[in-house]
Amino acid sequence: MSVPQNTIALVYDYDQTLSPSYMQDDVLFPKFGIAPEQFWEKCNLLVKKHSWDGELAYMKCLLDYLGMDNVSNADLTDLGKGMSYYPGVETVFDEIRETCLRDEHEAAGIKVEHYIVSSGLKALLDGCSIASKVKAMFGCEFGEDELGRISFPKRTISHTTKTQYLFRINKGMLAPDDDVNDHMPPESRPIPFKNMIYVGDGPTDVPCFTVMNKNGGHGIAVYNPKDVTGRSFRKCYQLCTHAGRVKHIAPADYCKGSHLRNLLEEMVSEVADRMLKERLDEGMQGRVAAPGF
Repeated sequence: MSVPQNTIALVYDYDQTLSPSYMQDDVLFPKFGIAPEQFWEKCNLLVKKHSWDGELAYMKCLLDYLGMDNVSNADLTDLGKGMSYYPGVETVFDEIRETCLRDEHEAAGIKVEHYIVSSGLKALLDGCSIASKVKAMFGCEFGEDELGRISFPKRTISHTTKTQYLFRINKGMLAPDDDVNDHMPPESRPIPFKNMIYVGDGPTDVPCFTVMNKNGGHGIAVYNPKDVTGRSFRKCYQLCTHAGRVKHIAPADYCKGSHLRNLLEEMVSEVADRMLKERLDEGMQGRVAAPGF
């Protein structure tokens, strides 16, 4: 049985895509007096010397550093209120819909939804000022002990497992207990990949860009225009020019009139127009003109 495929999904990475900072560096390390260089050095030691997964290594290190502070997920969510963004991020979610969807799109039931898929901490994302603007957010999570303290990694999202969440969005299976591996024919999936746009910042987003490329979706790689080292730009340049992962790169400026904003608006408008045409074509199928006089 087919379902209405009337949703355009914009899916964003978080760290260095919506924000110039890693969320831990932005709000968590300053709060607890953690030296970023020492923290990441300890994480890298676990990864390189002891073969830990990167996400598990940083969650283990966070538990080591925060163990004496009795930190809860609620504490992390409260910290998330202070997270910072690139220009225009706090307004782009509403403005995209208002700018790109005309009355005829809305009459046809076409809508825009936003999602965040991150290897950062979901508890921090839950507290950020843009949380109410997005349909769903996915990130690494801690479980809590009987006293309410973070105690063990409950869920991790790596750059490869991010793709699972693209399929969750594709199939409308957003709850953790939904089995995303259940078979679902293309016509039953509420958000086809061709109706998706993925925005990321570098090599960690390659698996998601690949899923977009293979399934008719769109990808944009963004870079920090204030990075004087040029490293942020070079990551995106390599993805576009040499690796063929994305067709578009842009400075991470989400304000109206920026290059990135123009790309997003054109992509959303183009998808919305295609969807509207498909609705009109469907309405004409089986229609037989009355005889003339």
